[in-house]
Amino acid sequence: MLPYETIELAEGALGRKLSCWENLWFRFSAKMLDIWLYFHTIWIVLIVFSMVPLPLFILELVKARGLQKVCRISSLFSDIFFIWVESGEMFIGIRTSLPLPSLWEVIAQLTVYFLVEDSGHYWIHRWLHCKWGYDKIHRIHHGFTAPIGFAAPYAHWAEVLLLGIPTFVGPAIAPGHLITYWLWIALRQMEAIDTHSGY
Repeated sequence: MLPYETIELAEGALGRKLSCWENLWFRFSAKMLDIWLYFHTIWIVLIVFSMVPLPLFILELVKARGLQKVCRISSLFSDIFFIWVESGEMFIGIRTSLPLPSLWEVIAQLTVYFLVEDSGHYWIHRWLHCKWGYDKIHRIHHGFTAPIGFAAPYAHWAEVLLLGIPTFVGPAIAPGHLITYWLWIALRQMEAIDTHSGY
């Protein structure tokens, strides 16, 4: 919860007028407990995983109808598990206060997040392709060979957990604002959907 009762008090504490985006953030978050702000991440994950693959889903509706249904049902369970894992954002220093981060701060943090996640994801995914990792965990993700965006989260719960770790290491190393974190989660999920889409 923001420590300011009014916009005027927030502007007085910052020593300047709030930007348009800060004004919106104040109106949205001033009376909301931080824990409830963090739980908004759930909606971002669900919306991204439901809406981003939707155009591709419509294009391939006739071609792979059974695959789409199985992947979407499975991804809902993966989404719930992912949300539980990522609810640690409140413990790694993600802030909800004013001021909002500058564009350069957002870009720098997202760069760190992508570099950390990409390298961590590569090595974990490579391990999942060894005999034991593939037979016990990763084969579920390869259960469907047709490329489809909804297949991105279709995986064994252990794979969701293991591949989710690099996603949160970056924000743990360089914690930023919740807005940056939401952007990171959305971009990361869109990347996963895109790499599984086949386009």
